[in-house]
Amino acid sequence: MKRRKFLGVLATGGVGMAMASEVRLGAPSLPAGAPMGDGLSWSEIRSLFPLREDRVYLNTGGLGPAPQAVLDALKEQSWKQAWEGEHGHGLMHECREETARFFGVDPEEVCFTRNATESNSIIAAGLKLEAGDEVIFESHAHPGGSFPWMNRQMLDGVRVRIFDPDPESPEGNLERILALVNEKTRVIQVSHLTAPTGLLFDVPAIAREARKRGIWFHVDGAQSAGMIPVDLRALECDSYATSGHKWLNGPQGTGILYIARPVIDRVRCSHIGAYSSDKYELPDTFSYNPTVARHEYGTRDAASVLGLVTALRMQDAIGRDRIASHGRQLAGMARTGLSGVGGLEILTPERADMHASIMTFRVPDLDCQSIASHLTADHGFRCRVVTERNLNAVRTSWHLYNSEDQIGGLVAAVSATVADLRKG
Repeated sequence: MKRRKFLGVLATGGVGMAMASEVRLGAPSLPAGAPMGDGLSWSEIRSLFPLREDRVYLNTGGLGPAPQAVLDALKEQSWKQAWEGEHGHGLMHECREETARFFGVDPEEVCFTRNATESNSIIAAGLKLEAGDEVIFESHAHPGGSFPWMNRQMLDGVRVRIFDPDPESPEGNLERILALVNEKTRVIQVSHLTAPTGLLFDVPAIAREARKRGIWFHVDGAQSAGMIPVDLRALECDSYATSGHKWLNGPQGTGILYIARPVIDRVRCSHIGAYSSDKYELPDTFSYNPTVARHEYGTRDAASVLGLVTALRMQDAIGRDRIASHGRQLAGMARTGLSGVGGLEILTPERADMHASIMTFRVPDLDCQSIASHLTADHGFRCRVVTERNLNAVRTSWHLYNSEDQIGGLVAAVSATVADLRKG
């Protein structure tokens, strides 16, 4: 009965969507807006996702599959737009308001993009930098976070400087960043959580040091939003980028960009379109939309944006602290279990304030691709290889559709895989 009651809530969402209660794949739609802390169990939450039953999914850091509610919202809104012959632009403002509330900021400070890479690129291309100006970021940055700056280096002579993350202490990471800072430093960027090993940076501490020196501070949050609660005011960064399709479990092709209100005008529009302008008159008069929405430079897929907001509602309904605690606990249990496998090394930091729901390991004498392939083909565990910086590792991501009873199976699968590969 609690499940039936729970499933009856979402139909009256804040942006007036119509949702199906049951769909072709058989997973029920999720009600958003009702507290779930004392509601559905994790196994019941898992049933809201049309994930295949013959494997354990541990790659949310790469792609967080959408729950049926998100797929329903996407389908229903797409159908509605096709039926009416309308773009659905009217949804965008309300969706932006709800997204801003989720992240603790004002609607004027956020816009919708296609992914964290596009959001990172808007910042990298939009900041006024000259040849010789320097940008600092960690060597574990995802290509979606590093390539935009490498492009500025290639095109404009901006110099990229990198540091290796310190897995031992937040203070060590701050020291490594500040050791690179000089009079030419214009930007510091970090991944909120690094994609390869799940290292959690002390973002507010870095933000304060950057502000003291007048340095722009940008955060690539592709691995944080949805894994842990994110309050952008508390992070104190100038800008933040994330994707909807990872830990938020939103549709692919969705992303969010935040720019703090006082510095909105410092990011020039690298792409421009009808929604970028606040006032224009051909051929001489042109001004920007005063909000971050100026970077929504053309027609956006309103159905996908509505799907993303549905995913945000799901997070709130389950409880963001509850999700974060669940993932962290599972990752910790996996760490404990895998630590007993002979020759295996854990790369994710051990300190409680430096990790969350990612746990990365390696077996130095074995190829990570071989380990991951065997885990999937022979044991049904979908993980992700980590080849960046020659780490030769395997990453596991623990989220709301994972459970404690999967830990023992993973440990046994890794033990068997290592033994089999060593036999040759």
